[in-house]
Amino acid sequence: MTQPTPPGQGGQPYGQPQQPYGQQPYGGQQQPYGGQPGYGYPQQPQQPYGQQPYAPFPQQPQPGGFPPPPAPAARNNIGLGVAVALVAALVAAGIYGAIIGATEHEIGWAAVGVGFVVGLAAGKTGGPNPALGALSAVFSLGAVYLGQLIGAAMVIADKTGMAFSDIFFDHFDALQEAWSNDADAMTFVFFAIAAIAAFGGAKRAAQ
Repeated sequence: MTQPTPPGQGGQPYGQPQQPYGQQPYGGQQQPYGGQPGYGYPQQPQQPYGQQPYAPFPQQPQPGGFPPPPAPAARNNIGLGVAVALVAALVAAGIYGAIIGATEHEIGWAAVGVGFVVGLAAGKTGGPNPALGALSAVFSLGAVYLGQLIGAAMVIADKTGMAFSDIFFDHFDALQEAWSNDADAMTFVFFAIAAIAAFGGAKRAAQ
């Protein structure tokens, strides 16, 4: 004969209390989100949702984030430029005179070289000063003139047997007169070429 089931005990074994709806069975208590460690292991702290488990790496600086280096200071030493240009003019005059004395001819490219060397020396040391270009042109004119006098004295000394120093220092007035008598249109063309080369050399060197 079948035992009647007591009311309110539907589906449960006889004599066992009914589990509330949604409750876990005995020994199966619901774990919080993420799970708890097993028995005997220390509990790990839970990270809040959205938090990084480790510190983020430092952000790398973006290229171009640093200010550009300061521009170098412009050279503008007119005194030094004038002094160096004067020395260069004297040296170039001596070389130009030696070329004339050796060849007994005025050479156009040598005059260009005189002017360019003077302008280059002035621009490199004095900087981008417009006055240095004009002064370089003036110095180149003097260098070409002095070089032609040196060359003429060397030619005269070679033909007469006199000492170069006697002709250049003791008879300088006669040397200038001889140069003036021999000067022609090409002589002044060489002056103009030297002046233009000096002005251009100073401008280019100062850039």
